[in-house]
Amino acid sequence: MRSEKSPMNRSERRSVGALAGVFSLRMFGLFLVLPVMALYAAELEGATPFMIGLAVGIYGLTQALFQIAFGTLSDRFGRKPLIVLGLLVFAAGSVIAAVADTLTGVIIGRALQGSGAIAAVVLALVADLTREQQRVKAMALIGMSIGGSFLLALMAGPALDRWIGVSGIFWLTAVLALGCIVVVVWWVPTPRHAAGDPGSKASTDYFREVMANAHLLRLDVGIFILHMVLTAVFVVAPFALVETLGLERDSHWQVYVPVLVGSILLMAPLLILGMRRERTFWVFRSAIFIVLVGQCVLFSGADQALSLIAGLVCFFVGFNLLEAMLPSLMTRLSPGYAKGTAIGIYNTFEFAGVFVGGALGGILLGLFGSPGVFAFCVLATLVWLVVALTGRTPQLRNSVTLRLDGEIDLTSGAIEHSLRALNGVDEVTVLPKDCVAYLRVDESCFDPKQAHAVPGVLAPD
Repeated sequence: MRSEKSPMNRSERRSVGALAGVFSLRMFGLFLVLPVMALYAAELEGATPFMIGLAVGIYGLTQALFQIAFGTLSDRFGRKPLIVLGLLVFAAGSVIAAVADTLTGVIIGRALQGSGAIAAVVLALVADLTREQQRVKAMALIGMSIGGSFLLALMAGPALDRWIGVSGIFWLTAVLALGCIVVVVWWVPTPRHAAGDPGSKASTDYFREVMANAHLLRLDVGIFILHMVLTAVFVVAPFALVETLGLERDSHWQVYVPVLVGSILLMAPLLILGMRRERTFWVFRSAIFIVLVGQCVLFSGADQALSLIAGLVCFFVGFNLLEAMLPSLMTRLSPGYAKGTAIGIYNTFEFAGVFVGGALGGILLGLFGSPGVFAFCVLATLVWLVVALTGRTPQLRNSVTLRLDGEIDLTSGAIEHSLRALNGVDEVTVLPKDCVAYLRVDESCFDPKQAHAVPGVLAPD
């Protein structure tokens, strides 16, 4: 097997670059209004604390509900047509939100934006257009692009609000979505066939197994709480910036830019330390603790300028670190044959957290004010920290996919026995029907060449 350090070919670079752009631009459009939505919603007809929270987080509910349907339909009708459909739905939702003069209209538009749930379809198309040994690299590049779009959107949203207003931001996101359609139709290649790796697709066959995996479930709960807390923070933080710092809505970039840049600089050393396998879970748990500290500072001092800024910096240090680590941990801990299912469940928990954070944040804002929301965030993060500290720390292993010769008897167990005997192999799962074997290996002592020397294992493409 070729090393994963080998370069992508021209077609793979073109495909991954284009799809990373499409994915990140769509998320950029969703995130742009996050730092200004609560204040904008408060000015519209029909505004109540709950409706404000709903406007912030409603897209998470529709995203969670429709992503599985879009993924299933793409298996039948093709990836590119479903991506185009999802972008059209997203653009339509943006237009509705742009022209709405009531909060209900904005909520409908935001819900429609989330209904264009193309995340799973884009990832499936990436799998279709890349070789197995390049797939991890491709997914990492897409993850980095999404993270970059999130940070850029939080900094750019208030600045764009100053120039074109929130309505203008919604129009901009509609234009970006239509531009993405052009890229998908004319730039992204059409795959000749779906990826041969059945593990890259979500399947109901492995749903129960994935949900019963305690390590994966902790990560699912973690991403749910992280995005629930993030959305709840953005229900109340904009009001705190106005009341505590006296900043108008279109000047909030003066806070977000230095806070986010500073958090990235502070987070980077911890992220580098977390790349060392023996330190990964220590850094992971430390990041949750940093989020908890940030929420405690916000709870106790959001009405004081220094505490408000310090709490936001602390929160985003932990958030950015966890946002970078969680997808990697999910990939490394999920079984190779059920990776698509595990990622699908993970994404559903993530978007469900967005919705719950917005809705609950609005309710708590109405009942208890900003302190009630921050207290809720403290308790939720504390629960996550307890969950992360309990149970056995899992061993981090890489997943290797091998193609098998369908002409031989794969049900006898002989090839599984031979693969299991190889140095560095912890687990072996053979799927005779798909002519595929999944290995969990210790990369420090596993040699891919020894696996391809086993009779019945096919050479890589």
